[in-house]
Amino acid sequence: MGALVIRGIRNFNVENRAEREISKIKPSLAPRHPSTSNLLQEQISHYPEIKGEIARKDDKLLSFLKDVYVDSKDPVSSLQVKAAETCQEPKEFRLPKGHQFDMINMKSIPKGKISVVEALTLLNNHKLYPETWTAEKIVQEYQLEKKDVNSLLKYFVTFEVKIFTPEDKAIKSK
Repeated sequence: MGALVIRGIRNFNVENRAEREISKIKPSLAPRHPSTSNLLQEQISHYPEIKGEIARKDDKLLSFLKDVYVDSKDPVSSLQVKAAETCQEPKEFRLPKGHQFDMINMKSIPKGKISVVEALTLLNNHKLYPETWTAEKIVQEYQLEKKDVNSLLKYFVTFEVKIFTPEDKAIKSK
């Protein structure tokens, strides 16, 4: 709705405003520095043929100008380049594994990626059952790359809580 109002204001009396702008007196040349005007007057007085050379049209140069042919193509604008970059091929998605944690707004996950909850789950499964939850099974289950899974299993561990009973205490009082 605001665009209609702005367009109306912008186009109001546009012909009269354009005519007024066109009929304005065109700006004159910038004034020359007094020392420059003195030098020009001095040169013109010493060499009066310069004034004729400035006003004369050279037919040879005009013929050269007519022979010039320019063929140009507009460069690709940055908007078109950005638009081409954003148009990527559609990614494949998969549904998240296990809904017991009620993942907020998690409808689908791109293939090759996992959520934080899934990462913790697979790390815990590998820690508890390393013979069943091998890197190969995790690759198949979560559709990840093998090198990523190996790095994940090598460099990340889940937290472990240990509760010590009074009998397990290593320090004994004397």
